[in-house]
Amino acid sequence: MKKLIFLFVGAGLIIAFLAATGTQEKPWDVPEKYVSMKNPTDAGDSECLDIGESLYKKHCRSCHGSEGFGDGSKAAMLDTPMPDISTDEYKAQKPGVKYFQSFIGRDDMPNFEKKIPSEEDRWCIINYMDTF
Repeated sequence: MKKLIFLFVGAGLIIAFLAATGTQEKPWDVPEKYVSMKNPTDAGDSECLDIGESLYKKHCRSCHGSEGFGDGSKAAMLDTPMPDISTDEYKAQKPGVKYFQSFIGRDDMPNFEKKIPSEEDRWCIINYMDTF
């Protein structure tokens, strides 16, 4: 969460700035059924990657940005720090952990199970995000 802080400087001049509080992301509590989940799709399948790209642009880009840096047009409006999903740290997570974070969600990250009902399509998005 960000707080607006006012500093009074000199003859009534007010300087305001946003101070980030709690910017360190809290750990995800991922249920075991997701931790052990395997990606059933072929990560290199071009048709799956095309589907993933299309769905990412529709549902994810506005917050996570075109290249996954967390710099989408809506990112600054959220209370939750936007992760950079292009990092090796993100990519090293188990497939089911990425699935849980991406589609079950929490806080500002919405649940996408109804918006993206096809489990195969969800995995295609994860495969696409892993190309960043």
